[in-house]
Amino acid sequence: MRGLSQRVKALKPSATVAVNAKALELRRQGVDLVAMTAGEPDFDTPQHVKDAAMRAMQAGKTKYAPPAGIPELREAISAKFKRENGLEIPPEQTVVTVGGKQALFNLFQAILDPGDEVIVIGPYWVSYPEMVRFAQGNPVEVLTGPESGFVPDPEEIERKVTPRTKALVLNSPGNPTGAVYPPEVIKAIAELANKHDFYLVSDEIYEHLIYEGEHFSPASIAPERTITVNGAAKAYAMTGWRIGYAGGPKEVIKGIIDVSSQSTTSPDTIAQWAMVEALTNVEASSRFIAMAREAYRKRRDLIVKGLNDIGLTTPMVNGAFYVLCDTSRIDPDESKAALRMLEEAKVAVVPGTDFAAPHHVRFSYATSEANIHKALERLAELLKVG
Repeated sequence: MRGLSQRVKALKPSATVAVNAKALELRRQGVDLVAMTAGEPDFDTPQHVKDAAMRAMQAGKTKYAPPAGIPELREAISAKFKRENGLEIPPEQTVVTVGGKQALFNLFQAILDPGDEVIVIGPYWVSYPEMVRFAQGNPVEVLTGPESGFVPDPEEIERKVTPRTKALVLNSPGNPTGAVYPPEVIKAIAELANKHDFYLVSDEIYEHLIYEGEHFSPASIAPERTITVNGAAKAYAMTGWRIGYAGGPKEVIKGIIDVSSQSTTSPDTIAQWAMVEALTNVEASSRFIAMAREAYRKRRDLIVKGLNDIGLTTPMVNGAFYVLCDTSRIDPDESKAALRMLEEAKVAVVPGTDFAAPHHVRFSYATSEANIHKALERLAELLKVG
């Protein structure tokens, strides 16, 4: 037996998934743990969406779906792009995937050749560079910091562009920073894509979770170069349903569909019908999103003030449901700081190492206010004894 491929051996497991799995295991063992690791809404999937899934099952809509997704969902996605983002993306230029993660993974498989470069703006979601490497591309970092609100400088981005630049990944609102890029910054980056002829991969999964500022889709500036990725997980609390989608240039979308056809074929058919309801019952879905967004806003205010009050510097964020907290007071090494928080305070967070955020850990505040209060009390005690 010759073992695993070098490609798989080089692949790093997701830090967020690993830490969350450890937190869940400790909970199963009876440990009184406050887990602030996973980017998963704590709200249940809206009832109207669950009802639609039940109707689909009762109607026998349980067979294989086309690799691109059921036509009704592709039409709903196209209408959503026009209604909410001002984008003219016809149904045939959309694809439904097993979560937004598969849309991104298949996209990089579709567009990258060995040695192609993809610019990623750090701190970044841990999976972006690993997906690029797995597709035999090279991630090129453009790092930002709290002093800029984690917003990149387009001029710095342009300095990283080379003849090998194939794509740039945008994530606004962002994970792990919570940053919302101003429209003028996104427009400037889109103009760079037009100028230097590279793809923009716009991950807009958190678009509905903005507390200050506004969402702007770069496909309105660079439609022939932008692949817009989104999904059901964050806005509609449909994490386990595993429905994502993408829209963009016809050739690229066909490439994503071809990769899907040789891997998963298609996402779960019943979940697709549930997503049709989420996108087309605009009134009910909008009420749910508004309720969840206001709850997250209150939690954001609570955790940012609370962490700063106990001496852990944490900048205010404008979107998503994460904060990056400087834990140098606990330990200059973010991994050791996270371990102390877990073992001594029984608060689980994700170290910033794989996010390209040294000296920081990521808190997810997609949890109850009661849990946030409990975490703050425990961390305050840790700082007293530490």
